[in-house]
Formats: sequence, C-alpha cells, structure tokens
Amino acid sequence: MKKAEIIDAAFRVWGRNFYHNTSLSHVARELKVCKPALYRHFISKHALLEAMAMRFFDDYTAFIHEDFEKALKIEDKNEGVFMVIRSATEFYARNVHLFIFALAELQAPKLAGLNLHEELHKRGIDFLFFFNSISGYYIFDPLVMRLAFATLTFFIAGFHNCHKKEWFLIKPQPEKAIANIIDTISTIVGSGLDYTAKEIQVLDYQELENRIKGTVNSIEDDPLLRAVAAAVAEAGPWEASMEQVARRSGLAKSSLYCHFKSKNDMMYQLFMTESLRIIDFSRQGMKQSAIPLEQLYLGIFSIAEYLRSKPDILVCLDWVRNQRLDFSPSDDQNESKIDFLQLFEGIGIKPLQIETDNPCVSPWILFLIVKTLMTRNSEPLFAGGQTLPVKEQTSSAKGQALSNVPDSDIRTLYRFITLGIGGFVTSEK
Repeated sequence: MKKAEIIDAAFRVWGRNFYHNTSLSHVARELKVCKPALYRHFISKHALLEAMAMRFFDDYTAFIHEDFEKALKIEDKNEGVFMVIRSATEFYARNVHLFIFALAELQAPKLAGLNLHEELHKRGIDFLFFFNSISGYYIFDPLVMRLAFATLTFFIAGFHNCHKKEWFLIKPQPEKAIANIIDTISTIVGSGLDYTAKEIQVLDYQELENRIKGTVNSIEDDPLLRAVAAAVAEAGPWEASMEQVARRSGLAKSSLYCHFKSKNDMMYQLFMTESLRIIDFSRQGMKQSAIPLEQLYLGIFSIAEYLRSKPDILVCLDWVRNQRLDFSPSDDQNESKIDFLQLFEGIGIKPLQIETDNPCVSPWILFLIVKTLMTRNSEPLFAGGQTLPVKEQTSSAKGQALSNVPDSDIRTLYRFITLGIGGFVTSEK
C-alpha cells in the first residue's frame, strides 16, 4: 500500500460525508486494512489532511499552469482572464473529490497553518502578479475576482449536485456537460444578469441605502435562537453543543428539549427562522421602489444590512455556505424553503442568460452577499497580518470586522451581479 492510495481513499471516503466525520478508521475500512497500517505512512489524521492539501495544490497548479502562463503573456487581457477562469472551471468540473476538499476543508481551521497563496506561488501560480498584470484593462479591487471565483464555486457545486448525499457516486461527467458548464460560468462571470452600465449608472445608491439604514433595529430577536446562533458561530455547527446553548441562554440542558427535538432540529429552526426574517426584511426593503433595478439593490442592501447587524447569524450562514448543511426539511416546510429560493425572481429583473431550467438567481445572490461580508471578516484583524479562524475570533472582533464592511463593497457586489466583470473594464477600452 502506497501513500498515494491512502490519499485517494481519504478523498473518497471523507468526501462522501462532506468531511463532517473524519477518522483514520474510515480510511482503513475503505482500504480493507487495519488502522495501524496507516500509521506507517501518516502519524495522524492531521498529517493525512496536510498531504491531501499538498496533493490538491500539486494537481490544481499542474492543470492550470499552461493556461496561466499563456494568460500572462497574451496581449488581450480580457481573453487572459477568461482563459484562467475557464481552466479553473474545467479542473473542478473534472475533479469532484478535489473540489469538495477545497470547498469543505482547505480553508478550515484544521489547516489554518497553510498559506494558500504561498503554496500556489511556489508551484508557479502567482495570482497577485496576475491581477496586477490586468490592472490596465480592469478597474477593480480583489473583491471582484473573489466574487468571480465564488460564482465559479456556486455553479460547480450545482453541477456536481453536491447538495445530494449520492454526489460521490456520480460517474465522470460527459464531455458535453463539462463544455456547457465552462461556457455557463464564463457567461455569468463575464456579464452577470446582462444589464448595461448605462442602465445601472442612474441609481442613487446613497439615497436607496438611506431608506434601509436603521430599520433592522426594529426587528425583535428570539433570545433562545440568539443563544443558538452565538454557540454555532463560536464553535461551528458540528462542535456546538446543547450544553453551550444552555449556558448562553441561562436554561438547563433538559429544558432545551422542550423547544428542540434534537441538535439537528435546533440547527434547522435557527436556519429557517433567520431565513424567513431575512426574506421578510428584504421584501420590505424592495417595496421602497417600483423600479426593478432599484428593487434589486434595495433587496441586496437589506440582506447585507441585516447580516452586518447580526454577525453571529452571518457566521452561521457562512457555515451553511461552506459546509452544505443538510437539514432534511419535512414536506410542510418545503414551501418556505422554496420561497427563499425565489426571493428576487418576482421583481422583473432579467434571468441569467444561460441554458438551464433552474438558473438559481436568488441562491446565487445570497451566496455572493455572504461571501462579500465574510471576505472582510476573514481579512487580517491583528498586527502582523495574522488572521484567526472565524471560530477563534472573539465576538467583539467578529462584530467589529462586520461593522467595517463598507457600503461601497455592497455597491461593487451589485455591479458584479448586474454586469459581471465586464462592468469593471476601464473607460479607455
């Protein structure tokens, strides 16, 4: 048995459950060997996870390296950008196990010691240099490219059906399907909802924002769910315990079972309650105008304002975004869930210009809102550029980071959603 075989098995067996439950015993059973046999190659689970990360970086950089080098040298910088995006999309479309690892584990606290940019750089992929090389063609900060790659992540997850437990059983995707998802993601990243700059430049962002600001304070929180959110934000959805919630709420643990059937039910109630609150608050915001593009911005800004004021809820939603939590709602709860997925579809905005029966406009927008806010939350908070994982940050540090997310970031997000990166081309081009 070779190291590579163990790493391959770990990607398969841990990926099946989206890395929720990882142990060397699972890998040993997959390989039909005894657990001590693994220790000849890896002294611990952490050592195996680090080896998996190195495999990811090796495979990813090897796959995109040729296109990356061409993109650096090509005169048409716009073509170069899409060359890199298409190459990264193809890599994830062809490598579902590596995609799941990158999404669920690569930036998790277990691998907090890894410097992602450094690992890419020493393998010949310097994204900072690349971004600098295109600065003459585009005018945007790194947030825009983060949104581009977040869009890639969102639609690749749908492509692999990662919300379904049987995703790992899917056979390699057909070549036609891979070509289609590459074209789809390129189209969305390039033009968003396919509006024109002239159509959105008439918006008075500040005036629209002032209609929403200050109204979140009128929403009364449920003290018990607030305690659940604080526990989950601190420890994560899998480590958060009923004991932590009881301590924060001032109730006995046994009393919690009068409110929640189980820990999973507790998580579900938190998610659905806050989702419905967000829907209601966003729709109230959208009612402030009858113009679809203004309604879209009011809805986006309302969600951002709600989450900026409630950092624990934002962190919980980010866990959902990254970990793809499965709450298994009952049939009578599906209507609310579907309502959430159609938040923006009824206001007359353009659909995504892609060939699909389910373009997922609202989930995509929510995904990008959370990404925009959490990006600021994950930037260095302390001297020396050291970043603490979210679960290790104090509540005050998280709250301060979120309160510092400027309105300009939300405007940038809106511009990306409506125009794609095409909305950031320099005026000279």
